[in-house]
Amino acid sequence: MSKVLITGTAGFIGFHLANVLIAKGYEVVGLDNINDYYDVNLKYGRLNESGIKREQIEYNTLLRSEKFDNYRFIKLDLEDQENINTLFKKEKFDLVVNLAAQAGVRYSLENPHAYINSNILGFTNILEACRHNSIKHLVYASSSSVYGLNTKMPFSTSDNVDHPISLYAASKKSNELMSHTYSYLFKLPTTGLRFFTVYGPWGRPDMALFIFTKAILEDKPIDVYNYGNMQRDFTYIDDIVNGIVKVLENPPKGKEKIENPSVSVAPYKIYNIGNSTPVKLIDFIDAIEIALNKKAIRNLMPIQAGDVEKTWADVTDLIEDLGYKPATDINYGVSKFIEWYKSYYKIE
Repeated sequence: MSKVLITGTAGFIGFHLANVLIAKGYEVVGLDNINDYYDVNLKYGRLNESGIKREQIEYNTLLRSEKFDNYRFIKLDLEDQENINTLFKKEKFDLVVNLAAQAGVRYSLENPHAYINSNILGFTNILEACRHNSIKHLVYASSSSVYGLNTKMPFSTSDNVDHPISLYAASKKSNELMSHTYSYLFKLPTTGLRFFTVYGPWGRPDMALFIFTKAILEDKPIDVYNYGNMQRDFTYIDDIVNGIVKVLENPPKGKEKIENPSVSVAPYKIYNIGNSTPVKLIDFIDAIEIALNKKAIRNLMPIQAGDVEKTWADVTDLIEDLGYKPATDINYGVSKFIEWYKSYYKIE
């Protein structure tokens, strides 16, 4: 079975993907710098679930899982070019999934340099390492945020995305452009995945579901932006991970010549991964209230800078190329998150 490097395995999506690929028999190396963008205890909690003990973690040291023979973890910064290159040369990976990034739209207003360091410089190091180490397929996280000010719905990968409205979105668009360059020049197969509002167990504390659940349980008000009229194409974590696996196992081939100038000849692809069913923020809050059996105190507010009013994924390419479409119902997904949240934080 192939050896795969997954960056961001202390993170939400990376943690779930690592566990699925471990179960499928891949030899997995997880990488994360475990930064303090949000509560590191949650990150260590995820690693612990995968058999990586907090007290044993040291920078730039490969650690074998105590649960899985085919999983190892290394704490490392993407910006650490020298040690990234050494890791690639030593391990001889077949496949790479780059999920490590500085996340969050609103945080990019406060700390822009974090996005340049991780999402641009760090991603360049990954591309270079892939180029020089015969990687068969690089899959990387993009974001629905790249659609920015686009108003045509649903969002299609054939749409122009030259008008991002946050540095986070701009960094993800940059990743797509950088990947195309490497795919074209060096015949490196790359696939970018535009994720749409991922949620589920072990989710990030800066995401709405986590924030709302915590506040409701603590009888605190929740800020409801755009007066609840925001719409998001909420996508359950299992659907995201299953989509990543499908993509990983089907690298783009590239072609000698294509008549349509909007399609690349390089071994390069972009997919939306979303539920393709936008949900109003008000209805999302309703689902949380039902799962908690408790009402929220709603503080209705105008839209925030950097936010878009609606996201909606066109997943036609995903269906046509890979026969796959996310489909988890929002009520089921929210209830599974609440179930995990109560268990993790020991709430009766």
